Amino acid sequence: MTTAASPAPPVTPGSLADAPALIERLLPVQKLSAETYKERMAVHGQTLTGLGSYWKGRKPLILNRACVLASLLPATGNPAKDLEIFELLMGMDDASLAARAKQRPKPREILERVTISNIYDYFTVAPPILPKTAPIDLADPQYAIVRVAWRPDLPEADRRWLEARFLEPETRSYRELIRELRRPEEVPDLHDHIWERVNAHLGTSAHSLQELVEQLGIMRFGRRPRVADPFSGSGQIPFEAARVGCDAYGADLNPVAAMLTWGAFHIVGGTPEERERLRAEAKALVETVRSELDRLGVETDGRGWRGKAYLYCLETRCPQTGWMVPMLTTLVVSKGYRVIAELIPDPVNRRYDIAIRSGVSDAELERADRSGTVRSAGRGQDPYLVHTVDGREYRTSIPALRGDFRLPDGTTGNRLRRWERTDIAPRPGDIFQERLYCIQWQREGGRETEFRAVTDEDLDREQRCHDYVAAHLEEWQQNGWIPDMPIEPGQKTDEPIRTRGWTYWHHLFTPRQLLLNGLLNGHSPSAACSLLVAKSLDVNAKLSHWHRSAGGGGSVQKVFYNQALNTLYDWGGRGLVNLAPYGLLNDLPSQPLATERVVACRPAQETDWPADLFITDPPYGDAINYDEILDFFIAWLRKKRHPEWDGWVWDARRPLAIKGEDEDFRQGMIACYRRFTELMPDNGLQVIMFTHQSAKIWADLAGIVWASGLQATAAWYIETETDSALRQGAYVKGTVLLVCRKRRGEERVSRPELELELQDEVKQQVEQLLGLNREARALYGPDHNVFEDADLQMAGYAAALRVLTRYSRIDGRDMTQEARRPRKKGEVTFVEELIAYAVQEANRHLVPAGISDSTWRELNGAERFYLKMVDLESRGQRSLDNFQNFAKAFAVRDFRALMGDQRANHARLKTALELERSEMHDGSEFGGTTTRATLYALMELQKGMPAEEVLTHLEHNLPRFLSDTRVRGRVVEIADYLARRVEVTRPEEARAARVLRDLVRNQGFSG
Repeated sequence: MTTAASPAPPVTPGSLADAPALIERLLPVQKLSAETYKERMAVHGQTLTGLGSYWKGRKPLILNRACVLASLLPATGNPAKDLEIFELLMGMDDASLAARAKQRPKPREILERVTISNIYDYFTVAPPILPKTAPIDLADPQYAIVRVAWRPDLPEADRRWLEARFLEPETRSYRELIRELRRPEEVPDLHDHIWERVNAHLGTSAHSLQELVEQLGIMRFGRRPRVADPFSGSGQIPFEAARVGCDAYGADLNPVAAMLTWGAFHIVGGTPEERERLRAEAKALVETVRSELDRLGVETDGRGWRGKAYLYCLETRCPQTGWMVPMLTTLVVSKGYRVIAELIPDPVNRRYDIAIRSGVSDAELERADRSGTVRSAGRGQDPYLVHTVDGREYRTSIPALRGDFRLPDGTTGNRLRRWERTDIAPRPGDIFQERLYCIQWQREGGRETEFRAVTDEDLDREQRCHDYVAAHLEEWQQNGWIPDMPIEPGQKTDEPIRTRGWTYWHHLFTPRQLLLNGLLNGHSPSAACSLLVAKSLDVNAKLSHWHRSAGGGGSVQKVFYNQALNTLYDWGGRGLVNLAPYGLLNDLPSQPLATERVVACRPAQETDWPADLFITDPPYGDAINYDEILDFFIAWLRKKRHPEWDGWVWDARRPLAIKGEDEDFRQGMIACYRRFTELMPDNGLQVIMFTHQSAKIWADLAGIVWASGLQATAAWYIETETDSALRQGAYVKGTVLLVCRKRRGEERVSRPELELELQDEVKQQVEQLLGLNREARALYGPDHNVFEDADLQMAGYAAALRVLTRYSRIDGRDMTQEARRPRKKGEVTFVEELIAYAVQEANRHLVPAGISDSTWRELNGAERFYLKMVDLESRGQRSLDNFQNFAKAFAVRDFRALMGDQRANHARLKTALELERSEMHDGSEFGGTTTRATLYALMELQKGMPAEEVLTHLEHNLPRFLSDTRVRGRVVEIADYLARRVEVTRPEEARAARVLRDLVRNQGFSG
């Protein structure tokens, strides 16, 4: 508990100026990985996501906080204490975990679980009949009348200690431990208990995170620290830097990214007064738009109901029958309200009326779900239009409807008319028409809703929307109320052009959506309101999916549920009653910021804000085409003239965007990071976040670091992967934090000297991490590690970059020129060779417990991979990222042949039974090896084959089995190892392994 402290002397400016930063020595990456994963799994509960979830490339705030704090904290030479202080500040210590519990445990719960030598030191017991020690079985009938309460004089620290023990941190993995806890940022006063220990270790006098950060900044740089991110994206890094107490700068080439950074600073990070002003502005904006809609009479039915959701579909003429057919992927309207659509044939007009039925049976709901008019034969197959006339079914593929064709020169096209700027709806002769087929109404002033079929009155209201927008189109486009911007072709923007014929951004909206969005945009009084209007655009377009099973009967979903512009056959639009609370009046988190905050919209290489720390997440190998898809918002906002955004260029400026992995990208990155280096003090730091994929990419980064005048001092690997329903397959993402300083001097080295230095550097780094693991196991038990094997691998990469980038010349080569030299396709560069060498050095330390060093040296890469991953699986580590990294580390060409499951967080190896007879041939990396032969024998034993036959086959699979005791010894060792490691995950295989071990051991003695 915080107590009043006597005034402490001020810290000494510059006293830490030359001290190494903690992030250059230590980082508890496994705990940080777990916290990062937990924040990402919060999805829309994340602090800044509410500003605009259409930005997908967000680095979790907890990761950004770790980078800032670990860059400011000193590495004092006492690594265990340094780690303890960092975990206190991050809310990762036991007492903080107790404070993060969603509910504090009750005394009786603690007594049933926690070992206590004298319960009366902590609790009052009435009547006092409990034994002195705990845990106690309070379910015993004799204790039913006992009332237990906390002692009123118990210090808060003692209560927190018991609550921490209740979580059982000694017996549970950290990831499991925090699963049901709140995130650190969700807990007020999380740091109350830490300041005495923190200040004693650091020589500070802080009583808040912001005070500590300022004091550390003064001790390092002589002022409050300044943090810059010129690739700010959604503003995650600069926002978190400001939240912990730094002055912060965020900039991006794309104005939508700059807008989100501005929103992070001034909406989520705004003062209470700013938030109240925004709330009033948003409310007034909604009332203005409501009045205009009511004047036009387009959202109410005249009987006390207001339109909540408008459901549309494409409609097209079947070329085989001449009928106009609504294009619906399903006839279910709402699973929650049990509402379906029925197609009623109109033979006279050769079209279908659409009736809406509510409260249908399960059978009717299921039948409707299978009865859409747009279907697909399966993944990768073209969808087709289907309907039945006079008992005969007619099918036409969608590409055939569009008239898709390919010319001899390889170009493609179709018969769709390209829409013009003046179009706001299909023309009568267009292949695809648009039809309103259902409306969800909500009673004015209440929450009651109902679904209705479309009436003539509804169609009249739709026509009024169309006519009003058509009449004001030119004026509204000139004034910037609705877009007049063409869709520029691109990898993602080609989709709406090709599949619908849309050529301007306003074509992605129905007349009703143009009316509502245009009124909101046109009357928006401030930058903050315009940001919220952009948020509204994401849920009110022709690309907004109607989610039929959502709570409340259904919901119009986001356009950017993924990173593409997905055209739909049927979609939803929102009425103001449904749009305003979502986009304008919902309460975003409030995290008032008090430091200097600067936002700019400019290329990263034009940064002009000097900073002590540059923490960046550059678009390295970025698969998200923000420079294309964010034109969706730019088209609406580019003519707004808010003073807060003065000087911003509302254009994606695609030619200036740095992305990809080609030569232009490398040169662009060098220009950026050289500029950052110029703006950084001599004792400043840079932390570069990127996705680790291969030695080639590390070599690229090494080149960028070299050419930018930097030297790498550390690299850390953070797991951030998650399974996603939107990303089928093995999509994983691991983030590497590359820590850099300015390179001093012009040092030279020969390759032999460099290899020796790499060996020493790797050994020192790995031994330090293993030493911390030994301390953790001594404290918490044999299975507790701070660092896992993936971190030891990263030590190889870190050591390589630390050693390599220290030198200006290696073997007479000017490394800056080498870094700038264009690479030839397929070339394995000098730098790649050295990095691969360093990683192999690190791998020498990855021998799993239970396998001797001598046996490990005899195994090939596939065997090492299999046995190592068995070890990780036994400890519950099933991240596919780990499997990928170790396959690279052990130079396994095709590790997937050995995989039984390749999902991101459920990865596992094939069992002996699943391998069956596969991978036994000479062409396989695994074939002919001791480990493969052992697994084959385990398969046979599990199938009940006689022991004599199993041994005969083992002799055949290992030609030296009888003549070489070392071969038999390796089989015994591997079988014993597998028996221990798969005891829980594959008990039958473990039993077979014990049998095989004893069979071979006994045969060895007899022979």
